[in-house]
Amino acid sequence: MHVLSLIAGVACLFFALLDAFQTVILPRRATGRLRLTYIFYSVTWAPWTWVAQRVRTARKRETMFSFYGPLSLVLLIVIWAAALVFGFAMIFYAFGSPFADPFGREHLFRTDLYVSGTTLFTLGLGDVVPHSQWVRELIVLEAGMGLGFVAMVIGYFPVLYGAFSRREVSISLLDARAGSPPTAAELMKRHAFQGGNEALTLLLEEWERWSAELLESHISYPLLCYFRSQHSNQSWLSALTAVLDTCSLLIAGVQEHPARQAQLTFAMARHALVDLSQIFGLTPVLETKDRLPPERFKMLYDQLCQSGVSVCRDSDSLARLSKMRRLYEGHAEALGEYLSMPLPPFVTEQSHKDNWQSVAKVRAEAEAAKSPETAPASAHALMAHDEEHHVF
Repeated sequence: MHVLSLIAGVACLFFALLDAFQTVILPRRATGRLRLTYIFYSVTWAPWTWVAQRVRTARKRETMFSFYGPLSLVLLIVIWAAALVFGFAMIFYAFGSPFADPFGREHLFRTDLYVSGTTLFTLGLGDVVPHSQWVRELIVLEAGMGLGFVAMVIGYFPVLYGAFSRREVSISLLDARAGSPPTAAELMKRHAFQGGNEALTLLLEEWERWSAELLESHISYPLLCYFRSQHSNQSWLSALTAVLDTCSLLIAGVQEHPARQAQLTFAMARHALVDLSQIFGLTPVLETKDRLPPERFKMLYDQLCQSGVSVCRDSDSLARLSKMRRLYEGHAEALGEYLSMPLPPFVTEQSHKDNWQSVAKVRAEAEAAKSPETAPASAHALMAHDEEHHVF
């Protein structure tokens, strides 16, 4: 018996099964740097990011980033299957490759790999017959493990894509409420109407629950963090940051609005942000470009005042807001740099567009190209509709 081969095979099976269990089945954060999943993402994400960032077109660059999440999931499953096949092949080799191979015994380990692969994927060709009782029992064990592996894969994909779909629904709904990308200023301005405080409170309640669901699903399945949103100017990180910005504004510098719900949403959203940054072992970024310098702060408050939002203009309002921002911005910056997801600004100088408006204009241009006679009327009607519905 080849003792080293047996030890290597058992170790390969152990690490592959343990990693699959922690990644798929265990409903809590998996720890350890020797896990196959951790090593895989550490090795592949950095070069993928390096290549994607050199794509000049923003849309193509974001498309390349969007490939990584689903592709990494497929490759991870392939790695688990390969580790199981290789592990059982090493164990067969340790028992002296006791198989009757019609091609002869010149390539023993290749026969072991062949038997292990056909057994794990339950092909059952029967052209290679075992001559050892121990090996027969191992083949039965591997065949059962193969059925379990297939069942795990079948059940794994719906769970992941279900969590992804639930995450993206709220992000899409935020488009009409805060723009694309979402900003705190736009979210406040679009709720500056009669009854807007109640609508904003209800929105924050929904995002408190969304943050809790994000925390639970992405702690259990961290690879969901790599899944990108449908549009290039949307992401789960920008949406979460915009909600935290809005809560900070409501707590630190907005009058006539109940701050209790803003505090609850802020606490849950910050909890999700910090825990997700710790999953990747990221250190908060302390020195970076200020997202809200004094001149931007003045612009923000001027826009809110013009929209009818009652803001605090005392000398300590900027200090209070800066104190709130320090609680989460470092973690958001670290995640943004790692995942190549830009953070949204607090306020923008130019008019804020929504994704639905961009899509509508693209369609109008396409219709104009097909039908030149009706194009001017359609284009003018669309522009009037956009201007009418730009501010909610």
